[in-house]
Amino acid sequence: MVQAGLRRREGATMTDAAEVSGMTRTEELLEREARHAPGLWKPDIVFTHGEGVFIYDAEGRRYYDCMAGIAVASLGHAHPRLIEAIATQAGRLIICSQSHGNDTRTEFLEELFSFVQPPLQRAFMASSGSEVNEAALKWARVATGRRRFVAARRGFSGRTMGALSLTWEPKYREPFMPTGTEVTFIDYNSVEQLEEALTDEVAALLLEPIQGEGGINEAEPEFLERARELTRERGALLIMDEIQTGVGRTGRFLATERYGVEPDMVTLAKGLGGGVPVAALLMTDEVARAMPSGGHGTTFGGNALAAAAGLAVLRELRSADLLGHVGKVGRSFREALEQLDSPLVKSVKGRGLLLGLELTVPAAEVMKELRDLGVLTINAGDNVIRLVPPLIISEDEAAEVASLIGTALARVS
Repeated sequence: MVQAGLRRREGATMTDAAEVSGMTRTEELLEREARHAPGLWKPDIVFTHGEGVFIYDAEGRRYYDCMAGIAVASLGHAHPRLIEAIATQAGRLIICSQSHGNDTRTEFLEELFSFVQPPLQRAFMASSGSEVNEAALKWARVATGRRRFVAARRGFSGRTMGALSLTWEPKYREPFMPTGTEVTFIDYNSVEQLEEALTDEVAALLLEPIQGEGGINEAEPEFLERARELTRERGALLIMDEIQTGVGRTGRFLATERYGVEPDMVTLAKGLGGGVPVAALLMTDEVARAMPSGGHGTTFGGNALAAAAGLAVLRELRSADLLGHVGKVGRSFREALEQLDSPLVKSVKGRGLLLGLELTVPAAEVMKELRDLGVLTINAGDNVIRLVPPLIISEDEAAEVASLIGTALARVS
């Protein structure tokens, strides 16, 4: 080990050190990280770099990245515009509290609200989806004076204590009950249960236009339309969780747009910064004014570096017409998946580049084969493979992924 240490000081690579220890580079990195990691995950692979829609592991193997950091790498990996924006901003100013103005943040907000129309006019910036969902709960309580919330079964809103309250999955929520937030869960798309649950004690209804973690389940128009009507009638707010569906993921900037429904608040994160932690709670002027001065805040939210990354993503979204691109590639990708001839495929779900392959077997079985074939994916429930590649994926690349999925299905069959 002393010898290995000397070689590192002389400029040896990690691969050299791994060879001295008799381990692969992957094994060495995993062993070293495990000494300090919390033990929540059991990784068996290490990724070191990426380019475009591809990500590379520590042994140099290339994968189509259809996980994208769970729908985060909206511009793919090492995108020139994002690299330049981050590097330039880092040389000017990295941090600036939201209690002071910042030129880059100003430009980011103006660009953001060129995509988002009134009545949404205000934004509270943070660093993660859980944070902005937490903020939405606080704003709803102060705006309505009420404490109870309504959310959907199979919905996912985060794992911090407040947002966790609205996350349905029992394995995430039940070990930490009571969370202190009163929530009624209803079946997704059940108008009857919605009408019963929205009492005059409810501060807000929180819904995803497409449930991501819950299985790529899409809201029916009648359900969201009635949700908007009932919340207005009964004095509750409508919060749309677009943390995964927003920023062009479905071919619209907000997935809610296609329903013609105007929410009181929208939460965004994931793809907004292209990999840099950026999140935003969008809200109406009326809701924003309800929070007293100093009633909420965050240290890192809206920092100059994050704003520069978000601005780069939004400008690329516009200049490259990524919304149109996602719509086109998403349709062809879905058609290719629907043409897969396998008894293991039950259905294809989703919109744009948020697609789910529902199987008759556990998703993990096919995902393992896919990784061996060079495609990285993530599940959405036990039997759905979630496909959320970078928004820049081409039709040819999507077709190749679909072909590899067909090969993986054949191997499992």
